[in-house]
Amino acid sequence: MKSWKTKTGVRIYRILNGRCNCYLISNGNRFLLVDSGTKRDWNRLNKGLDKLGATHASLVSLVLTHCHFDHTENTAKLKQTHGTPIWVHRSEGACLRNGENPIIQGSIPVTKLLIQLLSRTGQLGRLSYAPADYDGLVDERLDLNPFGFPGYILHTPGHTPGSLSVIIDNDIALVGDTLFGIFRGSVFPPFAGDPKLMVQSWKKLLDTGCTTFLPAHGSERDKEVLKRQYDKYIKLLPCRISGGTGVI
Repeated sequence: MKSWKTKTGVRIYRILNGRCNCYLISNGNRFLLVDSGTKRDWNRLNKGLDKLGATHASLVSLVLTHCHFDHTENTAKLKQTHGTPIWVHRSEGACLRNGENPIIQGSIPVTKLLIQLLSRTGQLGRLSYAPADYDGLVDERLDLNPFGFPGYILHTPGHTPGSLSVIIDNDIALVGDTLFGIFRGSVFPPFAGDPKLMVQSWKKLLDTGCTTFLPAHGSERDKEVLKRQYDKYIKLLPCRISGGTGVI
């Protein structure tokens, strides 16, 4: 099980990989899970939690980076078995309660075509999951110190309206699908509802001071790669940067 350690000793484990990377953040005897993965990975998820000692009492919360099915399919079952409180962005709370995907949109020609084909055949409508009730809603930012973790949850929209990232120690960021780690030297996701807004979220991530970014798909990316991609796409996808000094 791959892991990372922040500058103050907080440990982050990649508890699931494959269809969706899910991470367990450990600080002493307290654990925070980021995303719940697909239902076919339920047994692996449970074994990983047990192995690391993330029990009913010590698993303080589950943060959903967004509500696409591959990140949420185990959420309802996890809440039932572990009583885990669930946090999601306010704009996607209704999606979680209804077991519905936020709209999936392609961001490159091949995925745009794929989404068109899936829409025509009705297959996108089948991407649902067991509904779950949230315990808390995130707006722009939520401090994690009251939960026992040195960090915060940050709104990083673009892939979906309610995409979130978890920032630990201003050192390591768990970014969901706000960036991908599949193609070498690239972080641009093949699916994004609003690519321009997503690029703005990259700037927010760069401004955290983090040096390591852990995506839900693929491998980790460092600050240098993200900065190069930001500099490239801010020109290709001109948008207003927060503060009013960007390209319009």
